[in-house]
Amino acid sequence: MALAVPGGDGPLEAVIFDWGGTLIPHVDDELIDMWRLAAEQLDPSRAEEIVEALVTVERASWVRTHGSQRSARLMDLMLTAGDELDLDVAGAVLGAAGQRPLSEWATSISHRADAVPVLRAIRGAGLKVGMVTNTRWPRAFHQQFLEADGLAELIDHVLYTSEIDWVKPHPQPFVTVAKRLRVAVDGCVFVGDRPINDMQGASEVGMAAVWLAGDHAPGEPDTAVATIKSLAELPAVLGL
Repeated sequence: MALAVPGGDGPLEAVIFDWGGTLIPHVDDELIDMWRLAAEQLDPSRAEEIVEALVTVERASWVRTHGSQRSARLMDLMLTAGDELDLDVAGAVLGAAGQRPLSEWATSISHRADAVPVLRAIRGAGLKVGMVTNTRWPRAFHQQFLEADGLAELIDHVLYTSEIDWVKPHPQPFVTVAKRLRVAVDGCVFVGDRPINDMQGASEVGMAAVWLAGDHAPGEPDTAVATIKSLAELPAVLGL
């Protein structure tokens, strides 16, 4: 018998995950390691001052993104930082990239221990798996982390907002990932940690939303069909 969408009557076709705060624990200032490498390239004597300024620029950029729901790219951020600081930030980052492996750019990023077994269980039930995340990083950055931790082969399609025009909670990311998975939006469950970006955004396009509760995202969603404290609880919610 086909699995049903939690809280709905239709058949379940796909489970789509957020990344930051969901498949990986929440990380503040995820580009901090990259900024440190760039600062050392720019002026070692002022490295901490430059890092602080770059983090401030990055946070301001996220505020603008959340307000407008328009996507941004890493190069946009580097050029903005360069203009505001009157430094060749892009050149420094690219220079550091040529000298250090990506694993040294984001040493705090590691996927949750239960991510792989949960994704395997979902795939084993004949369901498709998707991922969509608000990000400035290019695809190659994220894919290296997914591949290193064994998730890449378990996800049928990954959508990065750096490759489209809008970020969650705008409908475009949700509708686009469902289309690329070749499933109906109302046949999807979206799993995320943010009440607005993930839960509200998914619900507004017709996806069932499952909230992975965390202490970093303010508020509690009223649109989630279920709440879990860990990814390991998800299979039971899905009826696997």
